[in-house]
Amino acid sequence: MDELRRLNNAFGIGVIWLDAEHFMQSEILFSAKEKDSLDWDTINRLIDDNRNFKSFLNDLMEDIKVGKVKSRYDRVYEDEETASRELREKGIIE
Repeated sequence: MDELRRLNNAFGIGVIWLDAEHFMQSEILFSAKEKDSLDWDTINRLIDDNRNFKSFLNDLMEDIKVGKVKSRYDRVYEDEETASRELREKGIIE
């Protein structure tokens, strides 16, 4: 929780506790906040520690450069039933 709180403070990243079985019972742990500046020390540490974050950051920078979303990000589900069905098909939930 301390690390999540630090990321929220550094970047304004929102954190949701997701109940995969009952989406409507999920809870916002830290609300997202718009930030005017970035904590580059933390960004560099995350890049060093997590290759997925480095890939995500590269995709994000490319999308910003070209002015549109070309990369793949998490899908947003329209309703709980569709989300549940697809998560079951992928074996994420039972």
